[in-house]
Amino acid sequence: MNDKVLRTLEFNKVKELLAGFAASALGRARVDALQPSLTLEEVIELQEETDEAANILRIKGHAPLGGIFDIRPAVKRATIGGMLSPQEFVQTASTIRASRKFRLFMEELEEEEIELPILTGKVSEMAVLTPLEHKIKAVVDENGAILDSASDALRQIRSQIRANEGRIREKLERMIRSSNAQKMLSDAIITIRNDRYVIPVKQEYRGNYGGIIHDQSSSGQTLFIEPEVIVSLNNALRELKLKEGQEIERILTELTVEVSASSEDLLLIVSILADIDFMFTKAKYGKSIKGTKPEMNGDQVLKLNRARHPMLSIEEAVANDIELGKDFSSIVITGPNTGGKTVTLKTIGLLTLMAQSGLQIPALDGSEMGVFQNVYADIGDEQSIEQSLSTFSSHMVNIVDILGKVDHESLVLFDELGAGTDPQEGAALAISILDEVHQRGAKVVATTHYPELKAYGYNREGVINASVEFDVETLSPTYKLLIGVPGRSNAFEISKRLGLSDRVIQRAKSHIGTDSKEIENMIASLEKSRKDAEAEYDEAHDLLKQAEKMHKDMQKQMMEFYDKRDSLYEKAETKAAQVVEKAKEEAEGVIRDLRKMRLEKSAEVKEHELIEARKRIEGAAPELNRSKPKKANAGQKRELKPGDEVKVLSLDQKGHLVEKVSSKEWQVQMGIMKMKVKESDLQFIQAEKKVETKPLATVKGKDFHVGLELDLRGERFENALSRVEKYIDDALLAGYPRVSIIHGKGTGALRQGVQEYLKNHRSVKRVRLGEAGEGGTGVSVVEFK
Repeated sequence: MNDKVLRTLEFNKVKELLAGFAASALGRARVDALQPSLTLEEVIELQEETDEAANILRIKGHAPLGGIFDIRPAVKRATIGGMLSPQEFVQTASTIRASRKFRLFMEELEEEEIELPILTGKVSEMAVLTPLEHKIKAVVDENGAILDSASDALRQIRSQIRANEGRIREKLERMIRSSNAQKMLSDAIITIRNDRYVIPVKQEYRGNYGGIIHDQSSSGQTLFIEPEVIVSLNNALRELKLKEGQEIERILTELTVEVSASSEDLLLIVSILADIDFMFTKAKYGKSIKGTKPEMNGDQVLKLNRARHPMLSIEEAVANDIELGKDFSSIVITGPNTGGKTVTLKTIGLLTLMAQSGLQIPALDGSEMGVFQNVYADIGDEQSIEQSLSTFSSHMVNIVDILGKVDHESLVLFDELGAGTDPQEGAALAISILDEVHQRGAKVVATTHYPELKAYGYNREGVINASVEFDVETLSPTYKLLIGVPGRSNAFEISKRLGLSDRVIQRAKSHIGTDSKEIENMIASLEKSRKDAEAEYDEAHDLLKQAEKMHKDMQKQMMEFYDKRDSLYEKAETKAAQVVEKAKEEAEGVIRDLRKMRLEKSAEVKEHELIEARKRIEGAAPELNRSKPKKANAGQKRELKPGDEVKVLSLDQKGHLVEKVSSKEWQVQMGIMKMKVKESDLQFIQAEKKVETKPLATVKGKDFHVGLELDLRGERFENALSRVEKYIDDALLAGYPRVSIIHGKGTGALRQGVQEYLKNHRSVKRVRLGEAGEGGTGVSVVEFK
């Protein structure tokens, strides 16, 4: 992509915001290098990566990515024989620890059975270098200091150093506390010069201490002298410190060899952690703008649902629905200045660049974005003082350059096309340029204030007009894009509201031709019709969604009811069978006893009487196997017709036939629920009654539809109880056996209040908290009597 276009569409500003979410310098480096991809497969993969990280943030709220450093220069130096510094070892161990913590984090997610194929694959490639991390930690602490435990020799040397320093300080302390010290010393302190312990002696008493002078004050009045009595001790201390340095160098060299041996694994870990940090950087930015993952296509088709400009705050930005590339490939936005046309233009271009870079876009779910090989933009004031070019000339330089490169895989954005010159010639040029780009198959969005272009969309196939809505009442634009409606002038209405006299306005209108008046009236009518249609669509869409939810809920509840009923039947049968079996066993015992008595005591009990008694006992056992659902009456010759009353044998429910959906299936209306049922499972009851039918629901409005759930989250306590009272009444009228009330977890006050009310309700049989799959303690499940 052209760097100028990226700047024009403010893609660089998006990258600046994006970099703020990176957890490491590695992630920020990836952001700096970010460019829109030009292949569909790569863009889809980038979007999948961002979406996977976004899912983790949605579920867990975070990802452990602290402590990652760019250790590649240190690792490469270790491989060529250089010795690493203690701080480089600290960063190496920290990076290894970061990879280990993220691996453990992923293992927890896998236990929760969350599908994360991309991250799982990346983590599996990272080597486990915990032993190297432990070796580094045994040598260097978090501040980069070498630990005494790094080796036995180092521990011994440092022990000797501390003992020697103690002896030196002890002797010097005696000197500075002597009776003559106050007179001969500038200050009673022990200090260090050239790594040797010294005391500050006045110039005139230099001979009293002997030894070596290492420094003097700026005035020359104080000399820093190493007294003769500690010279040998300081020499011994210096030797010990040299040994300490040699031992540390030996330890760090050995540790550097360990790092060099794992160099390939370390470089791979750094690369993968950079990928992971970048994935979460994109996901965090997407969350900040309430972005969603767009569906990508290779057909250069755009379908944006409630799209916003990402650089505007969510509260200020006006969301718009924008489509391009399917029914039409060119949009011409007309209307007055300051209406939001340029913002719309930049929104389309910037969201295209973001999507092709793997970023989520500020639009609702279901949005689609195409992959373009090039995005061209001629936007803003292009006047060039340096080149002595006018605004028009600068625009034309850009347009000439665009026309030399544009093809069918390009997105072209023109702002105020043809502006800056004679209106008649500018409009003619704009039409000709649009025709040229359109004929090459590019997708085009252009803004203009020329009235001649209002008819452009009506005369060209694949081209549509659009405008940005203007509120005459408030004298301000609403920034809402109206596709299919050209912009109209509001000069007369605005002038009238600002106080211009009707006489002047009417005189101005007389100078406008009849055709222009008719076009303006037509546009006004189109705007009103569109607003009405959108309002009715929104209402119908809400009702449809609510009806679909009710239908699914009722189907689910009916299936649960029949499953529970069958389960109870089976339990009853099993229990009855057990009782009968026990009775039979007891009866058999009685008969055995009788037979035994007859043999032993020659009692008058006939064998046939025993057989009859057994038959009577067996006959007393109930028939346990319930009859299977009956097939439709084989002898029934009447052909089923829509409207017939039938019985669904498998459900033991009556209903009416709506229509035949296939040769063997019917759609059956049972109450408010419709189901597909096989004809073999239907039994005819009676023909359709010739009675005028009325719609099931003749009243519009949400209050007449009751869902199986009531969501109280965010409600005040008093309002919540009032809603619960009304909802329970509506649910009872609807005949629901069970409903759910969502009150959330929070402090528990709302949950306690709702449950107290429900427990005292005369129609409530039982109230319980939801199970794990029902929402847990955030939901109360209510069963009615």
